Amino acid sequence: MNCHPTLCGMLVDVEEGHVVAVRGDPDNPDSRGFLCMRGHAAREIPDNPHRVLHPLRRSARGGTWQRTTWEDALDTIADRARAVGPRAVGAWSGHGFFANNYGTRLSVELLRRFANLYGCQTWNPTMICWGLGGFGLGLTGVLRASTKEDMGASSALILLWGANLASQPNTGPHLAAARRRGAHVVTIDVRRTEAAAQSDETLLIRPGTDAALALAMMHVIVAERLHDAGFVARHTLGFEELSAHVARHDPTWAASVCGIDADRIVALARRYATTRPAMIVLGGSSMHKGKAGWQGARAVACLPALTGNLGIAGGGMGPRHGAKSHGQDLASIGADDRRRPGEYVPNQMSRVTEALEERRVRVLLLFGTDMLSSYADAGRVDAALQGVDLLATYDLFFHDTARRHADLFLPATSWLEDTGCKSTNTHLYLMPKVLEAPGETRPAAWVLRELARRLDVQDYFPWSTDTGPLDALLDHPATGHATAAALAAEGGIRELRISHVAYPDLRFDTPSGKVEFVSERAARLGLPALPVFESADADAYPLRLRTGRTLTHFHAFYDRGRALPSLARADPDPRLWIALADAETRGIAEGDGIRIFNRRGEMRARAHVTDRIPPGTVWIRDGWEGLNTLTSGAPVLPDPAVDLFGFSGGQADFEASVDVSVST
Repeated sequence: MNCHPTLCGMLVDVEEGHVVAVRGDPDNPDSRGFLCMRGHAAREIPDNPHRVLHPLRRSARGGTWQRTTWEDALDTIADRARAVGPRAVGAWSGHGFFANNYGTRLSVELLRRFANLYGCQTWNPTMICWGLGGFGLGLTGVLRASTKEDMGASSALILLWGANLASQPNTGPHLAAARRRGAHVVTIDVRRTEAAAQSDETLLIRPGTDAALALAMMHVIVAERLHDAGFVARHTLGFEELSAHVARHDPTWAASVCGIDADRIVALARRYATTRPAMIVLGGSSMHKGKAGWQGARAVACLPALTGNLGIAGGGMGPRHGAKSHGQDLASIGADDRRRPGEYVPNQMSRVTEALEERRVRVLLLFGTDMLSSYADAGRVDAALQGVDLLATYDLFFHDTARRHADLFLPATSWLEDTGCKSTNTHLYLMPKVLEAPGETRPAAWVLRELARRLDVQDYFPWSTDTGPLDALLDHPATGHATAAALAAEGGIRELRISHVAYPDLRFDTPSGKVEFVSERAARLGLPALPVFESADADAYPLRLRTGRTLTHFHAFYDRGRALPSLARADPDPRLWIALADAETRGIAEGDGIRIFNRRGEMRARAHVTDRIPPGTVWIRDGWEGLNTLTSGAPVLPDPAVDLFGFSGGQADFEASVDVSVST
């Protein structure tokens, strides 16, 4: 129910074709019986009265929905697509499209195969999530992550840098195991998260200042000669340039930027450099939102190389959303080598919005995504969607984009109603189909096959069985060339053939094979060759807004969680964390209805007045209606950079400074 690498194992009781109970699987090697509220809420999905079970259409936006047939819905899509041509058709998927195959992303691979063979537009889902942080890590060369098991068994120091255990609850037991061994745990974040309660110390920094903190730590390590000179000489490039660069970024400077005392920065740097092995668990998505969020990841990734903490048990970079363990991979069925030549909209959020505005994309197919919740500057996206000739959405429940803009609603199957397969960093899991699809819901593969047939897309589904695409995807040494049948025979669980320690061969993800403090690739793309700190632009609005996750929700899934009763009860309305001082100056008390606003938009929420967030910063969990009307849709990277590593770093900057007032 959550993003890779969490993925908790479930035992499900089914009676007469209905789910009656869900509980954690004690034999699951990753979750060990743990199941959070989101997982328990899964029992409320299949028979949910709000679920859409039949194809729907309407003759006008905002009009009344009428039941229709699959033939009518798919014929309508095909007719409109033929009328505008493949280049004016866009196919976009979100997290909901691979809820049944996290880690393997089977549905996304099938959608990409369709788009490549048909020649339409499609964009990588990572551009709204972890891709921007991954870009920064990739430039340094430290993309692979060591596992939570390695952390629990071997780490002596753990920095939870923007990493909240609400996003990685299965990391928690291994963190606790490390602490029982005597490991020291430090949380670095913009608020006191759930992770802070499991830490020995917490540093609260200003939003977007991660790179400044990392540069100052490097300043101390280099100036006091605490770096591993042998490792640096053998396995890195650009140390001399980095040394000169960080000399200008001392702890006093960083203290003024980050909002923490200089002596705490010095102490952290010394502890990190002198405690081995030391592991950094980096945040996956939220910490990289901002004008230069990727620079934070890039600078942080220099630290383990500087101290020789790579390629050793308990060191390096720990489990991270979207990261692969060393050796983990799958085959591809996306047919990327068969993509038709032509002009395509880049994997860049701002460019997609422009293409919609300019009507270069006129037919839009959305699979498992509420686009208005996912995209920055949602007011601009909302206006752009008004001009689309046809918008069809494939999902379980209505959401804001469907209500406002869809012409067709295609009803999706859920978890348990189709064969699924997930992958954590250590194991492969098969989920058998145990429920019949209700009403006229259909699996993703069926929908795409039917569209491909209508549009005469050749060789779209060359497999003879429904599990053929999955078998092809799993045909890789990391899985032991698994198949659905083999996994079923083994009880549905197979250990991956990976190294728990990342980079045991000390060959890194750069052209040189070394960690690159200085990146020629960055320079060629017009980006700084060294990691830098870039401050956010001055803004008339005084409070820096940040978002994240909680254990009671996951993005905008299930109509922002409103469709699942247990999640709706636990999280009934948006709550903005605001510091005591900021609340007092605005006459705001705990629980007050408030208005959050800036020049781009506004939203309504309730105030959570707390000392767990410093003045000047406010925080709210993501996915709420109206939240992204506040955020900036400006691009962060140049177009040629976004696909450098095979995933998209084309996230908008999502920067937002706001003010808050009591709602009237």
